[in-house]
Amino acid sequence: MRPEEESQGPVVRDRRRIDPATGQVRDTGEGGPRSGPTPSGQPRPGKHSVSRPGGLPADGTSQEAGDEGRDLAEAAAAAAKEVAAEATAKLAERTADLQRLQAEYANYRKRVDRDRLAVREQALANVLNELVPVLDDIGRAREHGELTGGFKSVSESLEAVAAKLGLTSFGEAGDPFDPTLHDALTHSYSADVTEPTAVQIFQPGYRVGERIIRPARVAVAEPSSAAEAGDGEAVPAAETAPAEDAAHTAEAGPSEDAAHAADDAADQEESGTAPGDTD
Repeated sequence: MRPEEESQGPVVRDRRRIDPATGQVRDTGEGGPRSGPTPSGQPRPGKHSVSRPGGLPADGTSQEAGDEGRDLAEAAAAAAKEVAAEATAKLAERTADLQRLQAEYANYRKRVDRDRLAVREQALANVLNELVPVLDDIGRAREHGELTGGFKSVSESLEAVAAKLGLTSFGEAGDPFDPTLHDALTHSYSADVTEPTAVQIFQPGYRVGERIIRPARVAVAEPSSAAEAGDGEAVPAAETAPAEDAAHTAEAGPSEDAAHAADDAADQEESGTAPGDTD
């Protein structure tokens, strides 16, 4: 026996299958890990020591690993909150864009409908404006008793169609003079009126809704007090519009009426006299 063996004493080998320190099953194979003490004097961990809760050894490193895990979880939660806030902001922005586009589309539809209605009214007014001279001829024929037979049926049908399209006539003797509705062809003074009045209707006016197709062509009379305040003497209404001139104006066509009235107005403006003034 060698001296070294005598000084060390007997050697006890632990061949138990269950490690009393770790409670794990030892690997007794020749090539497997041993569960005996390590050269540093600490017991060697068993084969399944890493399967403890948390997968961490039972020493002080488990606390550090837990702190690191909490830090990672907090960082992940903060990143998730940031992503959620960014998504919420983008959602609000997209919602505002959609609402703005919807409002613009609604305004566009209203504008298109309004323009379409205006174009329709303008086109209808243009067509009815061309029918006004025909209606004037029908009115004069009715006044002279010439509206009979088949011509009467055709004229009534034409007037019914024009009324269905919204064409209405206006202007009657005795209506107060309105420059927006009446076109004054003659002017006179009369003691029978208290305000400027359309005393005679040469041609009725026509309108569609609020649109004036043609103003009524009338003879206007003012109170005699206005003449007295102007030149000190009143002019009788009978002297201003002779019956034959009014009849000639009523029998003339629409274009002739306007031409005569325009010529008379131009002459009167050049001479500086009113239509009903007399020497």
